[in-house]
Amino acid sequence: MSTPALASRLHTERLAIETLYRAFSDNDPDLVDSVLAPHWDDIPLAPGQGPGPEGIKPIIRSLAEAFPDVRVVIHDMMQAPGRVAVRAEITGTHLGELFGIAATGKKVSLRLHEFHALEEGRVVTTWHMEDWFGLFLQLGQFPKA
Repeated sequence: MSTPALASRLHTERLAIETLYRAFSDNDPDLVDSVLAPHWDDIPLAPGQGPGPEGIKPIIRSLAEAFPDVRVVIHDMMQAPGRVAVRAEITGTHLGELFGIAATGKKVSLRLHEFHALEEGRVVTTWHMEDWFGLFLQLGQFPKA
């Protein structure tokens, strides 16, 4: 692959990842339609999450309801053709219910690490790990089993 073609591919893939996270910050779930492949595999799925791009949309909405000022900040992005690793942080004020936990009014942050595989400029697989334990400690309670 020529240097200009490689640079173009990396740029397109970076924009796809940035758009995915912007869907959360902007509370605009439909943004994922332009960057997630129809067969996108999210590993692991959240409790109750359906497959594909449609499955993440309720998650985006529920985070915006729990944290109306939700923001996703990408701290680091490492990239190779077809692969992007992200270290990011979700911040917000807990003003709505989250996993059965009533609003606490606390400002919180949730750190996450994600690895994305891309084909033809779209994310086909995401592997992720969030620090939910740390978030629940910040809220001062854990969801009921």
